[in-house]
Amino acid sequence: MKLTAEQIVQNWEDLIKFINDNFTGERKEKLLAMYTDLEDRMSMQPASSIDHYHNAFEGGYVDHVLRVIKCAKQVYKLWTEMGADMSGYTEEELLFVALNHDIGKMGFPGEGNETYIPNDSEWHRKNMGRMYKVNPNNQFTLVNDLSIWLLQHYGISITWNEMLGIKLTDGLYDENNKPYFMSRTADSKLKTNLGFVMHQADCMAARIEYEMWAKTKSNTSNLTRAPKSNTYSKSAKAQKLGNIASKSDAASTLKMFDDLFGDKK
Repeated sequence: MKLTAEQIVQNWEDLIKFINDNFTGERKEKLLAMYTDLEDRMSMQPASSIDHYHNAFEGGYVDHVLRVIKCAKQVYKLWTEMGADMSGYTEEELLFVALNHDIGKMGFPGEGNETYIPNDSEWHRKNMGRMYKVNPNNQFTLVNDLSIWLLQHYGISITWNEMLGIKLTDGLYDENNKPYFMSRTADSKLKTNLGFVMHQADCMAARIEYEMWAKTKSNTSNLTRAPKSNTYSKSAKAQKLGNIASKSDAASTLKMFDDLFGDKK
């Protein structure tokens, strides 16, 4: 699996448009400031490190987030149609969580602090599908914890529903969520279904992305070729993406990515 340069550009534009269309005031401005600051990294990061997980390719993170947003809207609609009580949280809170549920995968602020870096081991790429590896220079943290920290780092206030929604998106894959989802008393049960809606949306998106990968896994060159480093300036990247996207007779996706990410002499 891989995206073309045009798809990467379009996905980023769609993400920024989503923020502009669904948030207002100071919150929108601070979200745009954070996403602009992380653009160079975020636009190229994968959603996971292993090919059969989901979207372990350049641009996979933004592609995943956009799909989770779409799934969250559909799951919310289904719960509403089936008679669920949706009064405990707002649509903005739902969309905020969908947008930022995995932002902790961006790693820590500062150059060289991204979570995922290309795996330079051909054996691990070929035999285990480990296309990326976790940056060993970063402190260990759970993704949802870092997501919440990054939001406060950029001065973005969040509601209790949004904090809990981000935390619970991983469902029971995170042992720390067990007391929330498996309460045995009425008083300790979740007061809203936001965590359920978001977990289902995330699972749906990840499963769809796995199925998309499974359909293309026979192309072994896609599974074993090392991702290229993306350590260059935002302006240079934007110019490259624009040049490639404007070529009407681009030869192939692989050639385009070689042109985009190839080593510079």
